[in-house]
Formats: sequence, structure tokens, C-alpha cells
Amino acid sequence: MSLKLVFMGTPEFALPTLSALTDAGYEILSVFTRPARQAGRGMHERASPVHRFALGAGLPVETPDTLRSSESLDKLSKLKADAAVVVAYGLILPKAVLDAPKLGSYNLHASLLPRWRGPAPINRAIMAGDRHTGVTIMRMTEGLDEGPVCLARKLAIGAGETAGELHDRLAEEGAALMLEALLRLSRGTLEQTPQQGVPTYAAKIAKSETRIDFSKPAREVLPQIHGLSPHPGAWTEVNIAGKSQRLKILKAEAVEGRGPPSTIIDDDFAVACADGAVRPLLIQREGKAAMARDAFLRGSALRTGDRLR
Repeated sequence: MSLKLVFMGTPEFALPTLSALTDAGYEILSVFTRPARQAGRGMHERASPVHRFALGAGLPVETPDTLRSSESLDKLSKLKADAAVVVAYGLILPKAVLDAPKLGSYNLHASLLPRWRGPAPINRAIMAGDRHTGVTIMRMTEGLDEGPVCLARKLAIGAGETAGELHDRLAEEGAALMLEALLRLSRGTLEQTPQQGVPTYAAKIAKSETRIDFSKPAREVLPQIHGLSPHPGAWTEVNIAGKSQRLKILKAEAVEGRGPPSTIIDDDFAVACADGAVRPLLIQREGKAAMARDAFLRGSALRTGDRLR
């Protein structure tokens, strides 16, 4: 059976799956994505990554503000899709929309459900110090990420791996897993198993969580840095040339050392925490591109004994 699909997705995380579907020859009847948003210094409208990809691939695109309208449901129903593939779409799908495709709607989620239901599973897994995560293909229901699991693949989180690096790995693994799920769906062999275990919620990252608190142990500071890298970025402030500047620390390592928390304790930019220290490896000054530690130090004039805050 050759499935006819509707694809729903918005950010870069969805691109490997959409690309894999087109490469595999699936007929994609329509791509649904979020409307263009204002972005950049000029606040010009910019279409989503999925929208831009779909246009380049010659796929029809819909950008509704909501899927709760009768107009949206009518459009979906008329497509007569076999299944919907949903990857980080960003809009709530009511039951009527989920049930419109003949064989149901299937979501790629960036965690091993029920661990980290919600909008920020990649960030939360690293920030919590999880050693493993994964991707899950789930048949969607009305509840938030509560549907039965069809397939899942477990991956180790690398030491020092950032959310950005893990994002890219999970996107690729998820695309391959979605292809496997659709193959089984077409053959009538795709199993659906209720989620097992205690759910945890991956809340959206709040601004209050992004400032680095060096009064915590290094073992807690490091996951915060890596779990927020590159976006939104964990930050601190420092005085450079008499001016206070915000620094985002995008990658770091734990090192031996002690001193008053937030104090630079050696010439290689180790910063003391409540217990141990962290050494920033990749730093971004306000309005500048990220740079390696050595390049940053040459232009900052920071010295041992200076304090971050």
C-alpha cells in the first residue's frame, strides 16, 4: 500500500523527516506549517524552515492560524489522506483533525515517552542530567503527548553534548524511525502500546532559568549551560573595558579548582562554582558571533580574580 500523506511541521527539527518522506517517494498531498513570522533586525516576515523547504520541493503549503476552524477541517477532509505525519508543528490539533486521515495521525517526539512530554524535551533532558534520551513515534490523541507508542529508539547523551548537537542527532534518528513506522503502517503491522511509566513535563524554557548561578555546584551549572545551548543560551555578565556586557556561555567543561563562586581562578578562564569550577569553551558576546575561549580572552582583558555576575 502506497500511503498518501499530509505533513505538519514548522522548525528545522522537522526538515529531516520531510526530506526523508520526499526522498522515499511518498505522495505528500499538502504541507501544513505555521504562518510567517517577523524576524531579524528589520522585523521582516520570514517563512518557516518547513515552508521554505516545501516550496523548493514543489509541495502545496497551507499556513492556517488555527486548525480549530471548519475551513481547516474541510481542507483536510477533502485531501483524503491515509495518514498525517506531525513533527514539531506548534499548533494544537483537535480530535476532528487527528481523525481526518483514514489511518490516523503520527507524531515524532524528541524523547522516550512518557519522559519529557511537552515543548522542550531536548533542553530538559540535558538540564536534568539524563544519560539517555531518544525519539518516539506516537499515534496522536487529544491529550498532550499521551498517545500510544508505535516505535521508540533510545540514544545516549554524550558527555558535554549541547542541546543543539542533540537536536540534530534526534532529528535524523527520528526521520529514519518515521520511515519505519510508515512502512509498518502500510503493511498493517504497526503496533500501538500504551505509554508505561510516570510522565514528566518538559516546560518551555523561562527567562529566569537562563542566567547562570555560579553559587551552585559545577555539576549543576554545566548541564544548564549545555541544555540551553545554542538557544536561548545560558548567560552571565562581566565588566569589560569599564562596561557591563552580557556573555552567553555555549559550551564548557568541568575542571578542578575552588574559590569564591563566580570568580575567575586561573588564566585559562576557569570560573569557580560552589563546588568545583567550569571552564567556558565557547563564548558569545552581545551582538557578536560565538568564539572559542582563546579568541575571547585575547580581546577581553579579563584576569584571574575578576568576577562574573
